[in-house]
Amino acid sequence: MGKRFPEAGVRDDAASLWVGGVEVAEYVTRPVVDPLRGPRPYVHPVRTLAGLVVTDILPEDHPHHLGVSLALQDVNGVNLWGGRTYVREAGYTWLDDHGLIEHVEWVDQASDRLANRLHWRGPDGRVLLAEDRVMTATAVDARSWALEVAYTLRNPGPEPVRLGSPATNGRPGKAGYGGFFWRLAPGHPRVLDAHSDVEEEVNGSRSPWVAAVGEATPDRAYTLVFTGLGVGDHWFVRAAEYPGVCVALAFETVRVIEPGDALHRTHRVIIADGILTGAEISTLV
Repeated sequence: MGKRFPEAGVRDDAASLWVGGVEVAEYVTRPVVDPLRGPRPYVHPVRTLAGLVVTDILPEDHPHHLGVSLALQDVNGVNLWGGRTYVREAGYTWLDDHGLIEHVEWVDQASDRLANRLHWRGPDGRVLLAEDRVMTATAVDARSWALEVAYTLRNPGPEPVRLGSPATNGRPGKAGYGGFFWRLAPGHPRVLDAHSDVEEEVNGSRSPWVAAVGEATPDRAYTLVFTGLGVGDHWFVRAAEYPGVCVALAFETVRVIEPGDALHRTHRVIIADGILTGAEISTLV
């Protein structure tokens, strides 16, 4: 599993999602996280129905990756992703630009549904975005369940809010990450979409779905199937360097939320025990 940092899993407010009497996910709303790692609510662990953990938290290679979370590296110049900030012509640089995403209040807490309100704040405490988030867990079949994450980002201020990424700030190589991000369990999963199983082609695609297939042991495997791209979104996928899947909101171009406007997305992830074929995945989605 690699090194884990002392604060991993520490929290003072959390709730769980259940499917058919099985606890499948834990939502930590007030984590104790180093301010340089982008403090934000996250979901971890996420498990298959058979109990296999399919998320990771604070991994040594990217200690600002927090299970399943929503985060961006550039929100009007504020780093809400954690870690170093990509600066044009300078590369990744430590800046005093880190904000936080804070849980404000619960709206609903049920065994299969969690809803809360959040504020995205800059280093000065100013609210950049107000978010409404709803997560639901439902059974799919005997070996799989689905996590649905719906969120609305509202601009409460008088000025436009600019959403950017390392790519929009000059980084080459299709590194436009930022948005709904899932750090997968340790390992090097196979990734595929409706058209390819080559990582370099899946990364940046706009396929209706992306899947990650991993094996914890020879007899314990999982398949995750991601859906829910919005207009202008792209998939950001990593498998060889580290395992992760992201619905990237600013993969190629900056996205702007005007005053009083909102951005809404709904993502659905099927979490299955075992290895699903491309044909089985297409049937499910």
